[in-house]
Amino acid sequence: MTDATSANVPASAPAPHKSSLLTQTALMKKRNAAESRFKAYGIAAITLSLSVLAIMLWTIFSDGVSAFKQATFSFPVTLDAEKLDPKGNRERDEMMRVTTIGYTNLLNQQLVAYLADRGISTEGVSDKDIAAFISRDTPARLRDMVLANPDILGQTIQFEGFATGRIDGYLKGRVTRDTAERDTNISVAQLDLADRMISEGILSASFNWSFLTAPDASDQRPEAAGLGVALIGSAYMMFLVVIMVLPLGVAASIYLEEFAPKNRWTDLIEVNISNLAAVPSIVYGILGLAIFINFAKFPQSSPLVGALVLTLMTLPTIIIATRAAIRAVPPSIRDAALGVGASKMQTVFHHVLPLAAPGILTGTILGLASALGETAPLLLIGMVAFVANYPAGPLDGGMLDPATALPVQVYSWASRSDPAFIERSAGAIIVLLAFLVVMNIVAILLRRKFERRW
Repeated sequence: MTDATSANVPASAPAPHKSSLLTQTALMKKRNAAESRFKAYGIAAITLSLSVLAIMLWTIFSDGVSAFKQATFSFPVTLDAEKLDPKGNRERDEMMRVTTIGYTNLLNQQLVAYLADRGISTEGVSDKDIAAFISRDTPARLRDMVLANPDILGQTIQFEGFATGRIDGYLKGRVTRDTAERDTNISVAQLDLADRMISEGILSASFNWSFLTAPDASDQRPEAAGLGVALIGSAYMMFLVVIMVLPLGVAASIYLEEFAPKNRWTDLIEVNISNLAAVPSIVYGILGLAIFINFAKFPQSSPLVGALVLTLMTLPTIIIATRAAIRAVPPSIRDAALGVGASKMQTVFHHVLPLAAPGILTGTILGLASALGETAPLLLIGMVAFVANYPAGPLDGGMLDPATALPVQVYSWASRSDPAFIERSAGAIIVLLAFLVVMNIVAILLRRKFERRW
């Protein structure tokens, strides 16, 4: 500074303010406070989300775990040959003339007699009320056993059968004495008898394998309803969806991302793919009903039609996920391959696709997991129908047999009034969640297995 310029500076001018980095200014305090609030909002949002998830899972598991157990009774049954095979020829056609009513009467009489022989008090409970302990499915099971092996006629066997839904609910805590006083299907005296039967080891609750293997049952036999047909139907549909959606989705993604010219037609295709991914699933159900059932005349409620509908619904999602995985491969990989003389096809299939494989597989599995839980499109193609018979094997035309799926079975049971079906719908949700967890674990493992770093 020269003398001339220094002369123009007032002598009383204050010295410039010096601030330290260790001292927070008002602006810094405001910014730090805003950052702290933002972190608090994020933690609160995560906590709220986890709380809602925990409440949902607790509700499902508390209501559905009991579906994997079933109340059963066990007592000796003498198979009276004169009643079950009047002519004594042991011929199946003649033995089939004895309906389940005959087996029901046999079981009722022998249960009453067995309780009397054991000295178990049945005060206040009529023989009809004792017979109400036996599920309507149990005589049919005994009949099938006798028809499969007529040699057991005349013998005394230790038979195990299902108890009715109300007795089953009592052992699980769903039915109480307070509710029994208001329920016309069960009485407090029957519950007292159930307690005495439990103490004598006649009545107990054990793991119910038939819940996973048996077909659906009528409204009068909720204790016999199972997921067998739904599991097979879902497996058939997912198998068909995989073999249809994976080649189509990956091939379309490779073409659009690597080979298709950039013009208005490809732009239109890309916009339509994005729009199709946002279309409600019920619209695909209407489309499947119109094309595959009304026009193509495919059998209604078959896994093939369900797989076609789910393929149409999942295909846009798979294409978008696959294109994103291909686009994530650095351009330098392509340039290096082309620079050493590789063709465009070799570049894509030898370099780009192996590097994009983790993203492609993850997107595909997550898309399939989403399709597994769809209900609306399957309802429109008739898969809500009651199906009591297992579909045939995949090589024997089972893809065209009537079947149902896990989410549709959940909807069907939840729409019934009996509390036992509500319990089974929650149990079916647990099975569905287990499938989804397994599929997500597989996606993580595949990503780690095929992941490459550059």
